[in-house]
Amino acid sequence: MISFPFSASKSMAAAAANPFLLLRHSHALRALTTAKTSLGFPNSHCRIPILPLLHSNRSIHRISAAADEEASAKAAAASADSGGPTIFDKIIAKEIPSTIVYEDEKVLAFRDISPQAPVHVLVIPKFRDGLTQLSKAEPRHAEILGHLLYAAKIVAEKEGIQDGFRVVINNGPDACQSVYHLHLHILGKRPMKWPPG
Repeated sequence: MISFPFSASKSMAAAAANPFLLLRHSHALRALTTAKTSLGFPNSHCRIPILPLLHSNRSIHRISAAADEEASAKAAAASADSGGPTIFDKIIAKEIPSTIVYEDEKVLAFRDISPQAPVHVLVIPKFRDGLTQLSKAEPRHAEILGHLLYAAKIVAEKEGIQDGFRVVINNGPDACQSVYHLHLHILGKRPMKWPPG
């Protein structure tokens, strides 16, 4: 029998009652089994601590969140060329509330609802003009592309992260783009690893 810390055993009990949680924890159990075998513990009854191998329940959550992002990106790509309004169009029109950080006549910057850093702001052009992703950019888009980066600099100053921040543009399903309206992610107030991704 594997020794689980209290929080992990409680978490596993909850997982047994919920198939989605069970799927999330099955990745962790598979990693544990692999680690036990590679450490020379073929006997499934040996007691080894699970926490050092899994690092924490947060690693399970990160694996699950990554899988969710990939699924969302694939679904978004399937309807990318529909021409219909995106969630960002609705935010621009103030049909969906957002926490606006910066706005001018060309761009809107607002806080991400699923932040990946203490500061996570999205900057979008107010007029899509066919600019659903960076790979669709044409010469006529040069001005707005430059303005988006300038707006990122202003947001970084407003958020107090001008000495260390990252600007990310996801392009297409393989980069986990989930909204086909070009947007910049500005991330800061935590260490940024290299290489990213």
